[in-house]
Amino acid sequence: MTHCKHRNLNITNQLIVLLTLLVVAFVSCKEKEEKTDHWATGEPIEEEIVSSPILEIGCYQYNENDDFINLEITNTEHPVTGNLTYAYSQKDKNTGTFTGELTNGKLIGTYTFQSEGRDSKRQVAFLLHNHQLTEGYGELSEDGTMFKDLEAINYNSPMPLTKTDCTD
Repeated sequence: MTHCKHRNLNITNQLIVLLTLLVVAFVSCKEKEEKTDHWATGEPIEEEIVSSPILEIGCYQYNENDDFINLEITNTEHPVTGNLTYAYSQKDKNTGTFTGELTNGKLIGTYTFQSEGRDSKRQVAFLLHNHQLTEGYGELSEDGTMFKDLEAINYNSPMPLTKTDCTD
């Protein structure tokens, strides 16, 4: 009799294991059915449209506390071009041209200007957001003309340039 009980327990254990595996397999298949691909079902896929900021032709200015910055965008196509002026209180005025690229809301380019009778160039960067350009600052190369790392630029200038009508 003990032999039969032992055999019945083995069969019962095997049935329990088999039933458990069947339940797990069934649940697993059911989850896969619920996660079907939209292509397979023929359902339309809604793509998320990410709008990138729009740079407009015209002037972006900051004019407060005797500090004046003006970036007049003259072309928004490749490359973006314009005229850039810095006139900080108690410092020499710099006027020159800007040539650059707008990528992912970041306008990065070269500012070519005259200062103290010399032609100079330096890289400048602006973040475009809500019709404003905020200048970025970061660690510069040895000669001070290029950013060492464009990804490390900090766009937190307290002097944002706001889209305005161009006035002479």
